[in-house]
Amino acid sequence: MLRARLDERPRREPSPVLLEEWLRSYYFQSTADLGSSGVEVFSLAELRELTGLTQSDLDRVTLDDAPTLGTDALRQAIADRWGSGNRGEVMVTHGSSEAIYLVMHALLQPGDEMIVVDQCYPQLALVAESLGARVRRWSLRFEREFVADLDELRDLLTADTRLVVVNFPHNPTGATLTLQQQAALVDAVEQAGAYLLWDGAFAELAYDAPPLPDPRKRYDRTVSIGTLSKAYGVPGLRVGWCLASEDVLSRLVRLRDHITLNMSPLIEEIATRLVRAADRVLDNRLRQARANRALLGGWVAALSQRVEWIEPQGGVCAFPRLPLAGDLDALCHLIAQRHQVLLIPGSCFGSPRHVRLGFGRATADLQRGLDCLGTYLCA
Repeated sequence: MLRARLDERPRREPSPVLLEEWLRSYYFQSTADLGSSGVEVFSLAELRELTGLTQSDLDRVTLDDAPTLGTDALRQAIADRWGSGNRGEVMVTHGSSEAIYLVMHALLQPGDEMIVVDQCYPQLALVAESLGARVRRWSLRFEREFVADLDELRDLLTADTRLVVVNFPHNPTGATLTLQQQAALVDAVEQAGAYLLWDGAFAELAYDAPPLPDPRKRYDRTVSIGTLSKAYGVPGLRVGWCLASEDVLSRLVRLRDHITLNMSPLIEEIATRLVRAADRVLDNRLRQARANRALLGGWVAALSQRVEWIEPQGGVCAFPRLPLAGDLDALCHLIAQRHQVLLIPGSCFGSPRHVRLGFGRATADLQRGLDCLGTYLCA
């Protein structure tokens, strides 16, 4: 009888992540990828050639447990490239997804107010909502060319705001900030006394201006997260990081004790070599992304009556509007099932008139995918 009563208790189910459900359905069956938000992936052989990693280096790795915050070598490499040089402010995570999960669980309580840029990478909002936080959305609007409205952010901030979450360059629109806008954003968050979660997953994929600096150098209540999955073409390594004060990191450690414990030493060895050779790895894919963005721009120009877009300033995805295409979910299902072309409907981001169109993968595959999509748009 007691077991029956326990089974009848209502359970709080996590909200579905529509983006991940779509990728689960079509990503691994696709031969032309117009949907992903990262660059073309590297093989281990390619990565070894770029980084100088040898088979002997791999053979020397001992498959033991690893330190909770990550190995000193990888933390130092991350601190030197993206932080202040102090590895005491670095935690290595299983992709940026674990960092998002840990930071929000450490900083938010039920009823806390959080502001997130919108549209957004789903986990940036869903994790907070699952904790019972009150999520307010700071919108980037197509009609404003996805330019961030800092006055709107200031209006959203209150004395109850605990956390502000932004990702620039932005996924899925490719929008970014000027240095002046970034400074104004940080100042507004500081005046409210809130934490700032700065998601820099696409920080180094910048085209028309240098990458934005880490705002932790300006505001000490900033928590910065990053990943090797997007700009560096190794999503399968599942390596991300969190840059934060040692006080915040100590809270993350206590949470990690209940879930993942630590990273794999084999993965950390590969990641350490990659970070130390980051410029060589990035240069190859950034040149390809620039060329692909130009290819996409030409395709949009040729279909200007059917495709409306704001050219992305960073990252490797755009968020065009397709005003004449009808049901975009149905279209994305159709080209995935018939032609193995992956395209993400904007409904996964709460914008059903748009699609997320990734242009970071192999140029030939991008062209084939665009040709296929163009055929349907012109039918």
